[in-house]
Amino acid sequence: MAFFKRLFKIGQAEAHAALNHLEDPTKMTEQGIRDMKGKLDESIKALAEVKALAIRSKNDANKYRNKMNEYENKAIALIKRAEKGVLDPSEADRLATSALDGKEQAAQNLQTSLKTQKTYDVQVAKLDTTIDRLKKYIKQWENEAKILKARAKVSKATKTVNKQLANIDADGTVAMLERMKEKVEQDEALAESYADIAFENQSIDDEIDSVLEETSGSGSEALEALKAKLAGGDEAITE
Repeated sequence: MAFFKRLFKIGQAEAHAALNHLEDPTKMTEQGIRDMKGKLDESIKALAEVKALAIRSKNDANKYRNKMNEYENKAIALIKRAEKGVLDPSEADRLATSALDGKEQAAQNLQTSLKTQKTYDVQVAKLDTTIDRLKKYIKQWENEAKILKARAKVSKATKTVNKQLANIDADGTVAMLERMKEKVEQDEALAESYADIAFENQSIDDEIDSVLEETSGSGSEALEALKAKLAGGDEAITE
């Protein structure tokens, strides 16, 4: 049994981890704020309803208060008529008593209305406090959500850049550059070697032509000197 409980716990933990991986904190936060705004709307509606009941209780209290004054004034008027002989005293007493009973009933209704009004006033005060707190929290959470959302974008971009930098194989790149440098140097040396071989394979005529091309001015001077020498030799023979 303990083994199965442990297995269940492991599965539950893995399920929670997978759920956390799939859940987007930003979207969840925004949804949470929307839920709180929904509760705020419900609280405002409830406040309006309770205020309406409080207003009704207050109106009822005023009505019963007026009834009390009305019944008392009627009782007084009946007694005065009996004193003036306009109304039979026993009849006046009976009607005045009924009026006072009405006053007593109105007084009881007044007390009930006042208690009800007090209860509603307490509820209104509590709802006002709750609504003010909700408004404050929602405003605070919205501001924090905006800041965190901006920070999340920056951190995501930074993470992407750092991840890309972390995946760069600096040693491998340097090694490839070294190999590339070695190959270039080898190709340059090989090209120079082929040039030397090509120069060695030149014929004597090619060599003479090459030298003459390189020292075209010097060749002309040597030729003139040779002609002068030959001319001098001829003169010596003639003499």
